[in-house]
Amino acid sequence: MKIFVHTISSTALIVPLMVIAALLWGGPGTPAPMQSINDPFESVDFSTLPPLKNYKGADGSTLYFREYVPAAAEPNGSAVLIHGSSASSNSLHPMATALSAAGVHVYALDVRGHGASGHKGHIDFIGQLESDLHMFVQAIKAPSPSTLIGFSSGGGFVLRMAASEMQSSFDSYLLLSPFLTHRAPNYRPDSGGWVSVGVPRIVALTVLNAMGLSHWNDWPVTRFALSEEAKSFLTPEYGFNLAMNFAPHQDYKLDLENAKGKVAILAGDADEAFQTQELQRIVQSAGKDWPVQLLPGIQHIPLTLEPAALKAIAELVQKLQAI
Repeated sequence: MKIFVHTISSTALIVPLMVIAALLWGGPGTPAPMQSINDPFESVDFSTLPPLKNYKGADGSTLYFREYVPAAAEPNGSAVLIHGSSASSNSLHPMATALSAAGVHVYALDVRGHGASGHKGHIDFIGQLESDLHMFVQAIKAPSPSTLIGFSSGGGFVLRMAASEMQSSFDSYLLLSPFLTHRAPNYRPDSGGWVSVGVPRIVALTVLNAMGLSHWNDWPVTRFALSEEAKSFLTPEYGFNLAMNFAPHQDYKLDLENAKGKVAILAGDADEAFQTQELQRIVQSAGKDWPVQLLPGIQHIPLTLEPAALKAIAELVQKLQAI
C-alpha cells in the first residue's frame, strides 16, 4: 500500500513538472530564412495595390481588407481571399487582380493577427477568427455567388469554415495547397523548412486550457522562416490562440466530413511545403468527390503568382460559381 501511495504521489508531482518544463522550454526554434517563400514576392508589382478599407469586429476592433472592383458593370459573383501563414492581403494582390480581370468582385482580408488587423501574431481567443469573418460577411454583403478562397494555412481555415455553422455564408469553397494539421498525410516536416513548431509547448498549453488556464496563450508556439527584412512587415510568430484558430480543427478529418456544398482543391505538384500528391487520397478517404487538381511544375508560393496558376484559379472559381 505504501509503495502504491508513493507511486501515485510521485506521478502527481512529475506530470505538473513535465507540463511546466514543456511550457518553459518547449517553444519554437528560429528557422533560417526560406528563399522559396521570401524571394518570389520581390518581382511582384504592388503599384496598383488598392488602399485598405475597414470593418468592425464583434469586439469593436477595426479590421482591414482590400477591395478589387471588376470593370464589368455586373460582376460575375465574388470571392473573399484568405492569405497564408505570416502574410497579409498584400500577398494576394496578383490573385485578386487576376480574378477581378475575370469579372469577379474580390475582397482580400488582413486576417486578425496579420497585416493591419490587430496585434501581429495574436488573437484574444480561439474562435475569434470565425467571429471576424461573420462580421465581415454581415458588413460587406458580397455579390452572389460567392466563393471563399484560402491559401496554405488560409486554405486550412477555409476548410474549417466549410465545416462550420457558417458554411451557408458562401456558395463554394476553394482550398489552395491547404495546411491540414501536422498529422495529415500531406504535411512535410516543418512544412519543408518554413516553420518551427513548438510541439511540447502546444501540448502543455492544450492541457492547461483543458483545465481552464489560458494565461500563457500569448506565448509563441510557431515561428516562420522569414528574412530579417520580411520580419518588419510580416508576422514572424504565432501565439497559441492564433496557431490553433488559423487552421482546421485538430480533427481535420471531421472537418472534411462535415464540409458541405461545393469544394475544390488546387495545388502544384512541385510544392516544397506540402506533399500535395496526398491530397486526392485524403479527400477520397473522407468520402468526398471534390475535384483535386495538381498543376505541373508549380511550387508553393508560385501557386499564387504564376500566370498559369492564376488562370487555373480563375477558371476553377468560374466553374464553382456556374454549377
